[in-house]
Amino acid sequence: MRVAVVGAGIGGLCTAIGLQRAGAEVVVLERAPELKSVGSGLSVFPNGIAALDALGLGQQFRDITAADAARLDAGQRRPDGSWLARLPHDAVSGLRVVHRAELHEMLVAGLQPATLHLGTTVSAISIDGKTVESLSANGAGTAEAFDVVVAADGINSAIRRSWPGDPGLRYSGYSSWRGVTSRPVDLLGAAGETWGRGLRFGMAPLRDGRVYWFAVATMPADEKVNDEYARVRELFGGWHAPIPALLDATDPAVVFRLPINDLANPLSTFRRGRCVLLGDAAHAMTPDLGQGANQAMEDAATLTALLQPFAAQTAPTADGVETALATYDQLRRARTQPIARRARTLGALAHVPSRTGVAFRNALMRLTPASALGKQAKAVQTWAPPSAGMNPTVTSSPR
Repeated sequence: MRVAVVGAGIGGLCTAIGLQRAGAEVVVLERAPELKSVGSGLSVFPNGIAALDALGLGQQFRDITAADAARLDAGQRRPDGSWLARLPHDAVSGLRVVHRAELHEMLVAGLQPATLHLGTTVSAISIDGKTVESLSANGAGTAEAFDVVVAADGINSAIRRSWPGDPGLRYSGYSSWRGVTSRPVDLLGAAGETWGRGLRFGMAPLRDGRVYWFAVATMPADEKVNDEYARVRELFGGWHAPIPALLDATDPAVVFRLPINDLANPLSTFRRGRCVLLGDAAHAMTPDLGQGANQAMEDAATLTALLQPFAAQTAPTADGVETALATYDQLRRARTQPIARRARTLGALAHVPSRTGVAFRNALMRLTPASALGKQAKAVQTWAPPSAGMNPTVTSSPR
């Protein structure tokens, strides 16, 4: 089986590795002339780890991470440090935090030689999803036939935009700064998020003691900020410890801000002929549940399992491949779209605009039993890949 993966992000690389190990001939087409991983952290939950295990990458991932985050108190606090809600320890016991650059390097190293084609722009995919037209860095154009094309080209997916019914993106109303400390910082026994009025700050430890942090503010998507680091200090420098210490330990040059977008509406399909959408291209969601990359890993493990019976075949049966792709579409829409809705709802709750709304939100969070919060978290984090070659069957998904 010949497979083209468009995009060398986490989801695309996981898919390429999984299908190569299953016996497929895979190429990864990446528009960027060189790979540059954004310098921030990534929370990987048990469902993401289950996907990596299914792809044969679990132990390598564990080797570059630590379980330190799972030992800390987690939940939401107020800017003065008082707790609004605490998660039970067993709700975060499987969490591991990794630097995106380290994970990306691990995945690139897992590809077979000559798999990755940098500086290659996909200009078109045929309606049947079998032919990929692309331009190389030197301007040479090619058209190649594949058995399956995986569009893992991110939230701004050109392939998704070329399909009928693309809903486009919507701005959440808030943007996020991200940074990693340049030295270890004591988190004083707690991680998670702190919620103010239209403001949030989150923190999680990396394996070497450095800390990944993010700061979120309600603001126009195109607001101009002359000094991003100075704005973060202005907004969060007076919040509870260790937030000021984290900012002190961060090189201002590494701090960057991104507007938070998701799909304006859920897609009616992740499939067009032999082409399927994967990761943010299919189900871009706000990061409020920390599930974006985890769901991309699930996508990769699911697609690999379903195509595994045909991967090593030179001429896979059309019916078999069609059924596998239809099952992928059915399973992944049922799983990811409710999670995307929940993430957006949580983000809206975190950014209620009025003082009265904040007071009501805080009271509601204090009254919610920790057991209920833990149950909700586990519902998202509990997942297993399908059996190879399974028939279309959709199990219940978190709503």
